[in-house]
Amino acid sequence: MRDVVIIGAGAIGLLTARELSAEGLDVTLIERGACAGESSWAGGGIVSPLYPWRYSDAVTALASQAQHSYPALCASLLEETGIDPEFEPCGLLMLEAEDAAEAMHWARRSRRSMQKAEREVIYEREPRLSDDFSRGLWMPDVANVRNPRLCRALQQSLTRLPQVDVLEHTQVEGFERDGDRIQAVQLRGPDGPARIAAGQVVVCAGAWSGTLLRELSLELPVEPVKGQMLLYEMEAPQLRCMILHKGRYLIPRRGGQLLVGSTLEHQGFDKQPSNSALQSLRESAARMLPMLADLPVKQQWAGLRPGAPGGVPFIGALPGFQNLFVNAGHYRNGLVLAPASARLLADLVIGRAASLDPAPYAPARRIQSDTPG
Repeated sequence: MRDVVIIGAGAIGLLTARELSAEGLDVTLIERGACAGESSWAGGGIVSPLYPWRYSDAVTALASQAQHSYPALCASLLEETGIDPEFEPCGLLMLEAEDAAEAMHWARRSRRSMQKAEREVIYEREPRLSDDFSRGLWMPDVANVRNPRLCRALQQSLTRLPQVDVLEHTQVEGFERDGDRIQAVQLRGPDGPARIAAGQVVVCAGAWSGTLLRELSLELPVEPVKGQMLLYEMEAPQLRCMILHKGRYLIPRRGGQLLVGSTLEHQGFDKQPSNSALQSLRESAARMLPMLADLPVKQQWAGLRPGAPGGVPFIGALPGFQNLFVNAGHYRNGLVLAPASARLLADLVIGRAASLDPAPYAPARRIQSDTPG
């Protein structure tokens, strides 16, 4: 029997496994595809909610804790694995935000660094931007991380631990239960069917979490929200910081790469990139940085975010079960909230003092259950 079986090996699942294994627990991590092959790979890696003042205090609490933990996490992973997650505290410049007064009030209340940026300041910082902008908000402490590299480092660090098993390309086919306990997880992997007896089970399956839990008569309101992105490549970086305008953003990477994101589409589990999104993202990008109008797009892709009501994730024990937990529903902020979400979930599984008040994320307060018990 394994102490904990985690279903889903995106950033949330990988970090949850890291937290639990650090406490000496034996962990098996199950992923139906490749680790971090879904939204954890597809996102931009901004380590802040976009327009953070528009989220609830529950999201702010997770984001604040996670943002403080990222520098040490990335440094530790680089030392452990030799893979640099490329944590870049380059700052975020938000242009023409309509609710700037609310933003400044939030920043003062949350003790976050934010300054108003008038036209002169905007173009002193980023002279290549379109000349259409007259006001902005500057958050100098916001960072981004190279999310595929972060997840590769997490996976490699886990595979070096003798108490952690990582099973890729392995599908969960069902659960064996005895009353209010999950006894084992039924699998089908490259070598055929199998089962793993589990002391605790944690669902970290992102947009697929609700589908998985319906097998246990649990209705978790998590739905897929498609996001499409573009990549440009240039000989040298053209921006020093991240840019956000009308919900679309530019993220400079080392070596001249520039990410453009992102769409918000409710199309079920369709991940196919579209020409309409390509055109819309290109127009948004050129509106911010005119030089992009004449550059070819290097790559376009799509991912599925796990949307939950209010963007507040579900973290904690599921109703009707003694040993079934969930850590899912982070919407656009999976990478942002992942370290704090994993820590809180580990607190609840182990029974140690919680790092944050768990009540706002508690599934038992927010979902329906037809499970007897």
